[in-house]
Amino acid sequence: MAEPRPVLEMAGIVKEFPGVRALSDVDFRLFPGEIHALMGENGAGKSTLIKVLTGVYSLDGGTITLDGRSVRFASPLQAQQAGISTVYQEVNLCPNLSVAENIFIGREPTRMGRIQWKRLRQEAAQLVDRLGLDIDVAAPLSSYPLAVQQLVAIVRSLGTGEGEGTKVLILDEPTSSLDRDEVLQLFALMRRLKDEGVAILFVSHFLDQIYEVCDRMTVLRNGTLVGEHMVRDLDQVGLVQLMLGKAMNQLEELHEHQLHSHAGETLLKADGLGRTGGIAPFELEIDKGEVIGLAGLLGSGRTELARVLFGADQPDSGTVTVDGKQVSLSAPNGAIGAGVAFCSENRKTEGLVPDLTVRENIILALQAARGWTRPIPAAQRDELVAKYIKALDIRPANPEARVGQLSGGNQQKVLLARWLITQPKLLILDEPTRGIDIGAKAEIQKLVVSLSEDGMSVLYIAAELEEVLRLSHTIGVLRDRRLVARITNGPEITTSKILETIASGEHQ
Repeated sequence: MAEPRPVLEMAGIVKEFPGVRALSDVDFRLFPGEIHALMGENGAGKSTLIKVLTGVYSLDGGTITLDGRSVRFASPLQAQQAGISTVYQEVNLCPNLSVAENIFIGREPTRMGRIQWKRLRQEAAQLVDRLGLDIDVAAPLSSYPLAVQQLVAIVRSLGTGEGEGTKVLILDEPTSSLDRDEVLQLFALMRRLKDEGVAILFVSHFLDQIYEVCDRMTVLRNGTLVGEHMVRDLDQVGLVQLMLGKAMNQLEELHEHQLHSHAGETLLKADGLGRTGGIAPFELEIDKGEVIGLAGLLGSGRTELARVLFGADQPDSGTVTVDGKQVSLSAPNGAIGAGVAFCSENRKTEGLVPDLTVRENIILALQAARGWTRPIPAAQRDELVAKYIKALDIRPANPEARVGQLSGGNQQKVLLARWLITQPKLLILDEPTRGIDIGAKAEIQKLVVSLSEDGMSVLYIAAELEEVLRLSHTIGVLRDRRLVARITNGPEITTSKILETIASGEHQ
């Protein structure tokens, strides 16, 4: 049986930025009624290819064909009008409006210049019902969790009426902030749209999800096409090898270097430290060169503990000493002055300044520590920045590139470089590998091991228990915003034992 004609075909795609060729002769095709994964490391060109397709970036070379017609879009609006809709990781809707208003915002049904509210709600209800969703379209969007808001964003992207105008739906990291049940709800909607003939381009760094829901995948590496494969024909090991360009699984290598018990001189001691409504008073000791991982369910208090320890949230009880000296935590300056650094889980809003350059972002903390009246000499600044760009393999290796244009993994490396340049005694990492690909994840985890071996202490927070076990000498378990156990890592400690501790509130 002959293969159907692609609904979308991109051939020989080229995209260049000053000094960088982001895409080089990339081919991509998408068929009706399939879920197609676009795979590659951060910086491989996935986002650039999507932005070229949807008119965010201009095309420097190649052709785009949609339903047999040659197209080239000057804006995302033009792409949407032609039947290509994109839903990004960050939900871009109005939480103060109703679900129905969000679905039809900007294209409400009107009569004689007035919005027909009854018709708007009826058509919105018909649309969500057709897609098998149990959503009250009259309710405020803010009354629903993020997962449902994401489904509403997809419904909105499909257009009005029967949604027949949508040929291609692009979902860019839609599952990053969802739990397992919410992911299943999203997958059910994706399969329903697939059955209706919609072509779905799916971007995710969760490999298990790719193999659960996708039919075909295209793999990019360093802006070039590595290959197109049916998902059933390429296992996860083979996929990782294609993405990294080498026959290895870097994360598995870390298992051979798994850290166990650690005894050393105490660096930091928290005594009865807590914050009402944030984290119950806790005791914590961190040795020099020790990696302490924090494990717990969402909302268990991991981030709250880290923020109080850094002074980002001011504690209302307890004390902290570093190298035997008490630290003022009325503001982060006290912690920074004592040699404590903190990489927030939300690098976009609490970490990086997207409109500043890589150089400006990296140097920010060091300059703040020195004081703004004592600027770092240009030669010293440029030498330091170049050193950390090279050490962390930040790509592109251009200190004048705007951070907002970098991939998620490279943005995370810039944030790490900012704090490493201050040479901290304790580095707090809150979800440093969230939303980045397996290659960048491996690099960051190997960096943690290296920093520990060099004597730096690390407080490491990750949602994935395997990640915490892989890296930590000691595991602190949180439940209901309390630190309930401190477990020395070793061969007998498994994810099941950690889960039992989370469930019971006691180490068995």
